[in-house]
Amino acid sequence: MLFNSVEFALFLPLVFGLFWLAERIHHRHGNALLLAASLFFYGWWDWRYLSVVFFSGALDYVAALRISASSGPARRKAWLALSLVGNLGSLGFFKYYDFFITAFADGFTLLGIPFEARTLGIVLPVGISFYTFQSLSYTIDVYRGQLRAERDPVAFGAYLMFFPQLVAGPIERGTALLPQFQRTRRFDYSQAVDGTRQILWGFFKKVVIADQCAPLVDQAFSDPWARGGSDLAFAAILFAFQIYGDFSGYSDIAVGTARLFGISLMRNFAFPYFSRDIAEFWRRWHISLSTWFRDYLYIPLGGSRGNLNQRVRNTLVIFLVSGFWHGANWTFVVWGALHALFFLPLLLRGTHREHVTTTALRGWLPSPADSLRMAGTFLLVDFAWIFFRAPDLTTALEFIILIPTRMIANPGQFLLLAKDITTSGPMPFVWVMLAVEWMQRHQQHGLASLERFMSPGWRWAAYYVLVCIVLIHTGRDHTFIYFQF
Repeated sequence: MLFNSVEFALFLPLVFGLFWLAERIHHRHGNALLLAASLFFYGWWDWRYLSVVFFSGALDYVAALRISASSGPARRKAWLALSLVGNLGSLGFFKYYDFFITAFADGFTLLGIPFEARTLGIVLPVGISFYTFQSLSYTIDVYRGQLRAERDPVAFGAYLMFFPQLVAGPIERGTALLPQFQRTRRFDYSQAVDGTRQILWGFFKKVVIADQCAPLVDQAFSDPWARGGSDLAFAAILFAFQIYGDFSGYSDIAVGTARLFGISLMRNFAFPYFSRDIAEFWRRWHISLSTWFRDYLYIPLGGSRGNLNQRVRNTLVIFLVSGFWHGANWTFVVWGALHALFFLPLLLRGTHREHVTTTALRGWLPSPADSLRMAGTFLLVDFAWIFFRAPDLTTALEFIILIPTRMIANPGQFLLLAKDITTSGPMPFVWVMLAVEWMQRHQQHGLASLERFMSPGWRWAAYYVLVCIVLIHTGRDHTFIYFQF
């Protein structure tokens, strides 16, 4: 079920009302209601793939109990290994089987050995990478002794399948989310109101920004040779805001919706396009995935400890795996490799932790140096986004070659690009979004703490205008980009 659908508009208030009625009886009744609602939410897409979630959940539920009950290290490691093999095996089969068999066949073909690849045409279950990683982190934390195994299958199921974040995150940890299903929740009016504001801001970014950028981006990437240099450059810039509006919009809706049910989810985006270097960007972009790889892959590999070669190796591994996590395509691997190359100079100079505070912490505007750093970081990120969006490496390379050659051949293209960035398509709304989030860069989301700037009357007027803008732009049938991951 999509957040931006009529079905969800009916589903959410119904579940909200029933949940708080059930919660008044006992928190276990509330958990059962949330689990049932989550099963319905996911099954609305294709009920057959509920079996994949059941497999992952049942495996880790049992594995965690057995790890807790086992005293010998060999038995504990065996159950952990079973969890890792089962979850990663399921993820690998659905997501990467066709990719690897095709790459295997291509390798033989290059060697002059004919090989017929038989792909299965497997349909990827929505959100499999998200709930698989969430389930895995639970078992690993139990193994590490950071979390007690949950004996209540309903509480564990509600934790794993909580519908706001089931299919596109944030990827939660059992240490943070599971205890919230083990106690009674109290309705907090102020939290619910702020959650509703966050939902509204998420819909604005998704419907008004991302969905309006999508057609222009799709046209450019479908046939780069038919476009001018300014069109291609503009499409690359638009995609940066499309994917941000789409994914951070989803996260805002998910976090805001969870707050309606008295559940706190981790923040997944912290205004990443205000970052002053790539290291800061990755502390602010898809935070739940970045910290997952940090805690369960980067640090176990040695992190920033060890000699220079080990630090470089660990950095390359983390970014390449992050790229491959996004999809079975060489474009994602190159995207991850580019970010590794952008990050390595900071690591080698020891400046990767230089920008850990909010930009312009004590003022309204960034310094000229910070402005240049933000612009440079955005250009690097946007360059890498071309590979992320392109259907294949050939299209990505065409994009990169055609933009400068066609713009240099026709200098008037620079003026067209400047006009497009200023006023074309959804750009006026993009500038509004950036202005709002810049003013709120100290807050959790774009509409938080508006009382600092507006009286109650003006705030309600702003909400009304935003709702109208969202409703006017609603209608395009665009799913969320990260559903494919």
